[in-house]
Amino acid sequence: MTEIPEHLRKRAEEARKKAQESAGASEAPAAETPADAPKAPGGEGGEAAPPSEAESRIPAHLLERSKAANARAEGGGAGTAEAPATTPAVAAAGAVATAAPPVAAGPGGHTQRLLTVVKSGSIQDVKAAPIDKVHVWPHLLVVEFVASLVMTAFLLVFSVFVNAPLLALANVNQTPNPSKAPWYFLGLQELLTLFHPMVAGVTIPGVGIFGLILAPYTDRNPSNKPEDRKFAIALLTVFLMFWAVLVIIGVFFRGRGFNFTFPWREGLQGFDL
Repeated sequence: MTEIPEHLRKRAEEARKKAQESAGASEAPAAETPADAPKAPGGEGGEAAPPSEAESRIPAHLLERSKAANARAEGGGAGTAEAPATTPAVAAAGAVATAAPPVAAGPGGHTQRLLTVVKSGSIQDVKAAPIDKVHVWPHLLVVEFVASLVMTAFLLVFSVFVNAPLLALANVNQTPNPSKAPWYFLGLQELLTLFHPMVAGVTIPGVGIFGLILAPYTDRNPSNKPEDRKFAIALLTVFLMFWAVLVIIGVFFRGRGFNFTFPWREGLQGFDL
């Protein structure tokens, strides 16, 4: 439960004391009229006339409110005296005035006005919840650096014990036909046969690399589920399929003179797997 501030608690207690004092003053029995008090005109039996609203310090609508509250407290208001007849305007004003404000139970069973119950965030600072994030350095870069060292050591040991045969020495007087680049460059070589060298070697690869750089900033969805990362998956799929198709064409469908051909006609030429 929200803890009520001290100054609001004191203010509510003072208001409650004032309300109890006014209710006690209204519930106190009227003082008996002394013997030498003047008699009401036309009255018999020594009864004094009730004090008017001008003579009493308590307004009539407050007296009616206290009577109604006492009747509800006693259980239904049985036996309460009827209110004196008043005009419709006064009766309506008294009905509006007798509507008690809603109260709410606070700590220890005390009651206070609902306006005194405030949210804790408006009077005291709430610290932000910790987030599951770490810095790039050293948490990420150290791991990547160690991984690169391990991979370099593996390749060094692998190259010592495993022989990687090369082709014959190149003859500057005889160019093989077709002359194909390694498989990882065949996609670029295939682009060179379709476009101008400036477009195939700079523009298209530059646009692709720049698009991949902007991908993390365009799709900022933190989810790891594939169904929630449709944009990122579509972008990567288009890039991989575009480059894979170019490599496959360069390896299997380019023959003598780097002309387009089918591999089941002339076989695999100019490329040693």
